[in-house]
Amino acid sequence: MPKKQDVVVAALYKFASLEDCATMQVPLRMLCRKNKVYGTLLLAQEGINGTIAGPREGIDAILQWLRSDPRLSDLEHKESYAHEQPFYRLKVRLKREIVTMGLPEVNPAECVGTYVEPEAWDELIGDPDVLLIDTRNDYEVEIGTFKGAVDPKITHFREFPDYIRDHYDPKKHKKIAMFCTGGIRCEKASSFMLGEGFEEVYHLKGGILKYLERTSEEGSKWDGECFVFDERVAVDHSLNRGQYDMCRGCRCPLSDEDKKSPHFEEGVCCHRCYETVVDITRARRRERVRQVRLAKMRGEKHVGREDTTSSISEIEEIS
Repeated sequence: MPKKQDVVVAALYKFASLEDCATMQVPLRMLCRKNKVYGTLLLAQEGINGTIAGPREGIDAILQWLRSDPRLSDLEHKESYAHEQPFYRLKVRLKREIVTMGLPEVNPAECVGTYVEPEAWDELIGDPDVLLIDTRNDYEVEIGTFKGAVDPKITHFREFPDYIRDHYDPKKHKKIAMFCTGGIRCEKASSFMLGEGFEEVYHLKGGILKYLERTSEEGSKWDGECFVFDERVAVDHSLNRGQYDMCRGCRCPLSDEDKKSPHFEEGVCCHRCYETVVDITRARRRERVRQVRLAKMRGEKHVGREDTTSSISEIEEIS
C-alpha cells in the first residue's frame, strides 16, 4: 500500500474523437497547475495520452475533469507510486497523433484487436500456436520483456508496420498476441494488423503495468524491469523504482555496467549516443551538469531547461 506522503503516478490514454482538443489544452493545463500535478499530456483529434504525477487529491481532480467529458467517461488509468515527484515540469501539448505510427487511416476507435485481461494473459501466451510480439522499442525490450517474446528491434513505433509486412504473413501466422507498456501502442498495432488481414489479434489490456499490478511475481512470465517515461526510468515487478538510471543525452536506460563504458559521461552521453552528439550540444550539457553540481553544493535544486536534442521522441508511449 502507498504511504500517505507518496506521489501518485497515473498513466492514462483513450482513443476518442476530440475534434475540439485545442480548446481543452488551456483549462487542462491550468487545472494541473492548480493541483500541483506534473508530467506530460498529449491531446489530438484521435484522443488523449499521458502520464502525470502529483498528490492523491490532485490526480483525482484531473481524472474527474477528464471523465466529465462524455467522450472520456470510460477512460482507464494505471497507478503506481514514487517517493519523489518523477517529473520536473508540466507539458500539455497538441499533437497529430497521441502515439505516432504515421498511418492516419489506422483508427483504433473503429477497429481494434481482442483485449486480454492480465489474469488470462499467461494462459494465452503459453499456447505454442501464439506468436508473441513485443511492440516496444529496442532499448525498452533490452531491460525486460515477457519470456518467449519476439523483439522487432525497432527504434521507433513508426517502423512497426514495415517490420510486420517484412516478417509475417496473415496466411501463415494465425494467432498473434502483442503487448506494450500501458496498452496504447497495441491499440494501434492491433488495428493495423487487422487491416493487413491477420485474423486473430490479441493484446494485453492495460499493458505491462496492469499485468505487474495484478499478478504475483512468483510464476510470472515477465522477466526484468519495465521502462517508464519519467525520472524513475524503470519499475520492478512490484511497481517500485528499478535499478536503472537514465542517459541525459538519449534518455535510454543505463545499467551499472553501461556506466562503465568509456563513452559514458554523466549528464552528457552514453555508449548509444556518444557518436551522435555534436560539440556544441556536448558543451551545453557539460555546463548544465556543472550548474546542477553548484546548485547541490548550495543546497538548492536546479532544474533548468531540458535538452531537446534527444534521439527518442518526447513521448512515444507514456501509458
